[in-house]
Amino acid sequence: MILEARALAFGYPGRRIAKGLDLALSAGEVLCVLGPNGGGKTTLFRTLLGLHPALEGELRLGGTPLAALRRNEVAQRLGYVPQDHAPEYPFTVRDVALMGRAARIGLFGAPAARDLAAADAALEALGIAHLAERPYTEVSGGERQLALLARALAQEPLALVLDEPTANLDFGNQVRVLRQLRQLADRGLAVVFSTHRPDEAFHGASHALLLTRGGAFHYGAPDEVITAGNLKAVYGVAVQVAAVDGTRVCVPQFQTEECLAGFSKPPR
Repeated sequence: MILEARALAFGYPGRRIAKGLDLALSAGEVLCVLGPNGGGKTTLFRTLLGLHPALEGELRLGGTPLAALRRNEVAQRLGYVPQDHAPEYPFTVRDVALMGRAARIGLFGAPAARDLAAADAALEALGIAHLAERPYTEVSGGERQLALLARALAQEPLALVLDEPTANLDFGNQVRVLRQLRQLADRGLAVVFSTHRPDEAFHGASHALLLTRGGAFHYGAPDEVITAGNLKAVYGVAVQVAAVDGTRVCVPQFQTEECLAGFSKPPR
C-alpha cells in the first residue's frame, strides 16, 4: 500500500474538519477529491503532505508512518504539484524539472548526471522534451502545468498529489493533463488530485472522495460517490449524471428553483 489513512481526523486546533476517514491507495490507483469551497480539500492535502499534523488517526506512506519520516524522506516518496501559478523567473523548462531533484541532491550538492537524466526522462514521459530549453515564463498554461508535473515526477516518488491540476486550463489542456495522470498511474504511481469538476472523477480515477462543509464525506468508486443525490446535497443544485458513449457526465439542471434561488429578477 503506497498511501494509507486510518481513522484520520484533519483540520486545525479547535476546528476539526472531518474525522474517521479511511483511505487506501495502491500503485496504479487514482483518487479524485471533490468538495465545495471551504470543504477542506486544501487542509486534507496539507495533512497528506505532512505540513499539518493529523488530529487523530494515522497516515502511512509506503508502509511507514508519515510522522516518522523526515521532510526530505517525504519529498522523496511524495511529489506535489500546486495549481498553475504566474511564473516570475525565466528558468528553462528543464531547470524547473530539475528542481524536483532537490530532495535527493542535498543542501550543498550539485546536480549530477543521474539528476539531469531524471529531469529529461520526466520531460520525455510527459511529451514536453521539445520545450526543455524554452523559458518557463513563455510557455502556455497547459505546458507550465506539465512542467510542474515533470518537476514532481523527477523526484521519482511513490505517489503524486496535485491541487486542481486542470484549473485555469482550456478544454484541450484539461483533457491532456487528465490523460497524463492516468498514464502515470499506469506506470505504477499512486495519484491523488482535487478538482471542482465532478466529471473528472470518471476519467481514469479508481476512487473518489466527496467532502462537505459539515464534516461528512463520501468515499468509494466514482460511480458510487458521484451521484445526483450526493452532488445536490453537497453543492445545492440539481444535477443529472448520465452516460454518453460509455462515459459518465454531470449535467447541471440550470432551470430548477435551486439554481435560480438567490438571483434577482432581471429589470423589465
